[in-house]
This record gives sequence, C-alpha cells and structure tokens, in this order.
Amino acid sequence: MSDSNDRSSHRLYPGRVLAGQKPRPPRYAHIVGWGMEVPEQVLTNRDLEAIVDTNDEWITTRTGIKERRIAAQHETTTTLATRAAQKALDVADILPSELDLIIVATATPEHIFPSTASLVQDRLGATNAGAFDLSAACSGFVYALDVAASKIRTGSVNTVLVIGAETLSRVVDWADRGTCILFGDGAGAVVLEGSSVPGGILSSVLRSDGTGWDLLTLPTVSSRDTYLQDGQHEMHRIYMDGRGVFRFATRVIGESIKEALEQVGLQPDDLDLVIPHQANQRIIVYAAKTLKIPEERVYSNVARYGNTSAASIPIALAEAAAEGRIKAGDIVAFVGFGGGLTWAAMVVEWTAVPSKQAYTLTRGRRKGEYALASVRRSVVRWWRRLMLLSPTTWIVAARRVLTQQRAQFRERRSELRERAQRVMEREGRSKSDRSADAEPSDKEARE
Repeated sequence: MSDSNDRSSHRLYPGRVLAGQKPRPPRYAHIVGWGMEVPEQVLTNRDLEAIVDTNDEWITTRTGIKERRIAAQHETTTTLATRAAQKALDVADILPSELDLIIVATATPEHIFPSTASLVQDRLGATNAGAFDLSAACSGFVYALDVAASKIRTGSVNTVLVIGAETLSRVVDWADRGTCILFGDGAGAVVLEGSSVPGGILSSVLRSDGTGWDLLTLPTVSSRDTYLQDGQHEMHRIYMDGRGVFRFATRVIGESIKEALEQVGLQPDDLDLVIPHQANQRIIVYAAKTLKIPEERVYSNVARYGNTSAASIPIALAEAAAEGRIKAGDIVAFVGFGGGLTWAAMVVEWTAVPSKQAYTLTRGRRKGEYALASVRRSVVRWWRRLMLLSPTTWIVAARRVLTQQRAQFRERRSELRERAQRVMEREGRSKSDRSADAEPSDKEARE
C-alpha cells in the first residue's frame, strides 16, 4: 500500500518550472478566414448515364445529387488544397509566414508520406508552420478543427490553417453505380486564430466505432491479401455498404449534435445553422427532423458537389458565408460521419463578419511570399543536394568525371588514328593501281 501511495504522490508532485508562473488567461479559437476550391470540370447525372446503368431520376431521388466536380489531370489534392488555403488567408488577411500549424484532413493524399500538409506548407511559403495530415474520412475536417482549437487553447500555437481536401474521383470504381454516382472532388479551408475574446469553437464531440470498418473502406498499401481476394474489394477503390452507412448516419447525426450542445448549455432551437457532411440529401433532411428545426436551418449543397468527404463541410461553410447565411453572433453546428466508422460534431459561436476584402498591404506581401516560395522550392532543393556532398564525395565525383573524360579522349583518339590509317591504306592502294596501269604489258614491251 505504501508503495502505491509513493507512486501516486510522485505522479502528482508539482513541477518546479511552471509552479511559480501566473495562470494564463483563457484562450478561444475563432474562425477568421475561409475559402473553397473545386475543379471546373462538371460531371452531371446525364453524363453518368453513358458510363453506368443509371439515370438522373434514380440518382436524384435516392441521393439528391445532380452533379459533381471532377479533377483534371493536372489537379491534385495538394493543388486544390493550396488554392482553397490562399482564399482563406485572403479573407483572414494574414501572411503564410504567420501560420503556426497546417492540418490537412484527407482520405486521398498524394503520398503516404510526405503529408499533403507539408506540400501545401511548401507551396504557401509558410516557413514557420508545422504540418501533418489527419485521417478520419468524412469526419476528418471536424476532427482537425478540434485538434487545432485544442492547440490554440493551450497557448502553444496562435494561428492554424485547417483544410479538408479530396480527389475521390481517382479512387472511385466507375463500373460500380452504387458509389460512382456519389463522390466528387474539391477542397475547403479555414483559418483559426487565438484570442482572449470569448466565442469561436465552444464544444466538440469525437467518436469512433471500428467494428463497422467494412461498411465504408478504401483498401491501400498493406491491406490484407485475403481481404482483397474476396471478390468484392479492389486495391485503391472505394467500397461502401450504402444501407449500412445510411442507418449509421441517421442514428449518430442528431445524437452527436445534441451532445455537443449540452456541453455548453444550449438546445437545438438555439442553432441558427447546421452544416452537415454533404453525403445524401435524405440524411440532411433527417437531421432537421431529429433536431426538430426547420430544414432551412440545415445547409445543403450536395446537389452541386456530391460527397466530397472531408472537404464537404468547409466547402459548405465557405458558400454559406459568401451567401450571408451566417452572421456575427450566430450559433453554428458542424457534424461529420464516415469511414472508421467515425463521427464528430462541433458547436461554434460565429464571431467573424463575412465581407469582401479590399486590397491591403498584407495582400501584396502574401503574393510576394507565394512567389518567393516558388523560387525557394527550387533553390533549397538544389542547395540541399549540394550540401549533402562531403569533401570526399566531391573528390570521388571529380575523379569519376576526369576518368570518364580521359576514357572518352582515348576512345576518340583511337577512332581518329583508325580513320587516318584507313585513309592512308586507301591512298596507298590507289597509287599502286595507277602505277600498274601506267606500266606496259610484256607483249607491248616485246613489240
């Protein structure tokens, strides 16, 4: 018993470094910037009729989707995320160099590593920011917001860029009419900034149930061979049990929002707007019924973009702000659900005032930092490769080059000698032939 008490007291012993410091004032994470980017290429339900056995009425009735955006060959998760981030920085009117952290929520990164967030950090020129990806499927954006807000509350960071970005068209099985009609590409971003002013992100609920992993899955590197040999799944292709996901979503969407509201003593009637994951119009309508609020308070753009996974909530948020659907003082809820299974809800007191940003000196400096980042990318990579070479490596490389040049010189000299010798031999034969023609024959000589 004494040993246990000793261990307990040791764990609770106050640290000497922070014990004498004054308590920090509370920090609040506010959304101060937002932006979105979607590809120009539109794939309508009519277009899908030429690809799979389906029709516009069937798709619209079951999902509410009319069209979705498809990334062009030159567009990637990184490029979409970068453009959305630049628009969010414009609204927030801050410099990339002021960012402390970049989080990208995505299920379709360009690489397992490096992270998409690191690539975005490089393109933005956010040289002072840490960067990492977060994988929680369609709930990823809300998860990432919660992580960013928690970091801001601790005081370890002040300005965070959170992005949801996807290129799902590249992992869709276009022969499967149950999934190819649902997904689209796009990116959305928000900037969070710390402040002592109350408001911003008030509460959040993060949940997961791994027993339902096979209801919505995307097999990739290191997936089990037996799993991929079952005749249903294919590497790098989305598989979804539509009915199972629908039942799961309708169960958790209302419960998670209510739980997040209870944490701050609010009721569903206090909500001015709900921005759910844009998966299916029927799920969105069900959310309004569960919360017992008018459908007008639940934002939907699923008809235009389809399911963009982690990008759907920030895209909808950017559009809602642009349309004036959110005003300062509004209580807004985000809710996501998807593969994992995962789900997450968040309550935000909106404190930013959506407005069209005029040209500022900071905006000009942002453009300069983007241009500098482009130059820096090439210079730093070249310089890093140069500096990695040790003196010994330089000597060995120089010797190798000299040896190659000597070998080429000797080979060239041998070729020239052989060519000269052949020329001399031809000239010698020509002279002998001419002398033979000039000498009289024996018969002519006798005559």
